[in-house]
Amino acid sequence: MTKKKELKPSPNPVLLRKHRQIFTLNDKENNALNRFIEKYKVKNKSKFIRETLMTEILRKLDADQPTLFDNIK
Repeated sequence: MTKKKELKPSPNPVLLRKHRQIFTLNDKENNALNRFIEKYKVKNKSKFIRETLMTEILRKLDADQPTLFDNIK
């Protein structure tokens, strides 16, 4: 019988991931994702998707923030 890997607690409880998000892809999206993962030898699919998604979200939020000089012409 194989031993289960012992889970270590996160060093920072604030960063503990406890909210699961599930999404679906169509066949073309899934094939594109799998090709990318295979081509670039991504070792952790979840980490890749999470980092890619969060990078885009943060970029969009940063672009949407008002700046002090937006209204000056």
